[in-house]
Amino acid sequence: MTDVRVAGREPDRDDPTRPAATAGTALSTGDGREPGIVAAPPRLGDLLLRAGLVTPAQLTVALAAQGERRKRLGEILREDEVIDEVALSAVLAVQLDAPLVDLREQQSDDAALGAMSEADARRLLVVPLQFEGPEGRTLVVATDDPGNQTLLAELEQLTGLPVKPLLSLRTEIADAIRGRYRMTGDLAAQVSAFTVARPTAAPPATRRASAQVGAEELRDAPVVQIVNLLVAQALRDHASDLHIEPQAGGLRIRSRVDGMLRDVAELPGDLAPGLVSRIKILAGLNIVEKQRAQDGQISMDVDGRVVDIRVATMRTIWGEKVVMRLLDRERSVLRLAELGVPPAVQPDYADLLSSRYGMVVVAGPTGSGKTTTLYASINELDRVALNVTTIEDPVEYTFESVNQTQVNTAAGLTFASGLRAILRQDPDVILVGEIRDRETAEIAVQASMTGHLVLSSMHATGAVSALFRLLEMGIEPFLVSASVTGIFGQRLMRRICAHCRIEIEPTVEEQQLFESAGLAAPDVAYLGRGCTYCAGTGYLDRIGAYELMRVTAPIRRLIATESAFDEIRAQALDDGMVPMRIDALRKASAGITTVREALRSVSG
Repeated sequence: MTDVRVAGREPDRDDPTRPAATAGTALSTGDGREPGIVAAPPRLGDLLLRAGLVTPAQLTVALAAQGERRKRLGEILREDEVIDEVALSAVLAVQLDAPLVDLREQQSDDAALGAMSEADARRLLVVPLQFEGPEGRTLVVATDDPGNQTLLAELEQLTGLPVKPLLSLRTEIADAIRGRYRMTGDLAAQVSAFTVARPTAAPPATRRASAQVGAEELRDAPVVQIVNLLVAQALRDHASDLHIEPQAGGLRIRSRVDGMLRDVAELPGDLAPGLVSRIKILAGLNIVEKQRAQDGQISMDVDGRVVDIRVATMRTIWGEKVVMRLLDRERSVLRLAELGVPPAVQPDYADLLSSRYGMVVVAGPTGSGKTTTLYASINELDRVALNVTTIEDPVEYTFESVNQTQVNTAAGLTFASGLRAILRQDPDVILVGEIRDRETAEIAVQASMTGHLVLSSMHATGAVSALFRLLEMGIEPFLVSASVTGIFGQRLMRRICAHCRIEIEPTVEEQQLFESAGLAAPDVAYLGRGCTYCAGTGYLDRIGAYELMRVTAPIRRLIATESAFDEIRAQALDDGMVPMRIDALRKASAGITTVREALRSVSG
């Protein structure tokens, strides 16, 4: 008699860790006929062979490895890069006769997410999606293993509900868990706890007693938990800044994601004083001073990651506003190619970095990724053979074999004084986090002319503008022409979300825009439809648009003779500089960003 296999897998071949089903099980047809025998579904290996996704030799090796590695056949083939996740899921959908759900499109209901904690979702690698059924009592979940009866039994025991599994990609499930389990539920609970516990006109004796609250109770205080939750959610959203803004009707919380501000929450206005005070205490600021703007820094452990937070406060008509800039220490430093530096520009920039002297400036407005480019530049250097020393405010990422110094204005350590100290440390390469004033600029120029390679950033709208910014600081033209070897202008643009990118027909205006820029008009344009990964925006992450101006002999002569901006820019273009606008349009043509985003981010 034919065996009935549970979960559509061949236990002895596809999953040695799972017991075989009872042989000879017969199931009723449900229509009054004699019970029928359910045939075993096709084996996964047979389906993969039939589809031409694996060779017999590859299948034999994977099956032999099951006993040692104690994993399912599909996992082994995926880990060994014999088959990719998308193809494996498509075959599993056929084998298990399970619907394949696209988590880019399928949202999760808040009620469904509330049926299971985030910790359990991560442990079991499932995403609750929704409730269905006559009474709405069946929990629909996405999993990469819908045939795993042990998993389904644990889910039903954990939630107390019947579970319907849908098949999805493992990577999409992991991303969905991280993105969908927001802190809003916990935040609402803490706000409610604050409202209940809010003191009312406490007498002096009570206030003195409240100052003696234990450390454990203080850590669990609603205001403390709200700050932690807001920072944790901002990190999950990959936000660069968190804004806490008192308004006439409440407290507005916003975060900046991919350069754009998004609303996070609206909290009661009476939370503002306690929230601001908590942040001030963490940042070491004066909680009594409420009129003067203050700056500070916090180091927090959030979700197992150490995060540095720069805090800035300012008085508004509705109370103190706080902006928290989040700097993740554990982020990886990207290489120049990953930042979006055009391949044609990379050799010229590498040549500038290989020089033993001169000054290379990275220019752009606030939030344009200048520090990230400087860090990527350090990553290109031979840090073993060279003495690389930095003066930064703040130190956003730590490098091995690099001497990094943090600006400390209170202790008298500024960019200028730190740079003077660095020059007595026998440096080869000096990184100055930012040139802000004439004194720092003069020392940096002198250092570049005395046998040091100086890397720095500067606020300017473009490469040529940075030259004139140095001149406006009071640096003599002949010193600028003799010291600066190259300027890297940059902006950041939002990338089209790779999960929901589609092709569309370009408009006539877009085609004319490319033609007027001297570029071939593209046959197709691209945009993001909006999905769960990009929060419906159509954009996910950012990429740079760049222009590199090498200071050639003709440009040096123009600088020394105090020529006009347009003359120097024209010469830079003649010398081969490709403007940021052209680079941005090329990235739009390649489907990396949209034409609208390119024009929004890069003007001129």
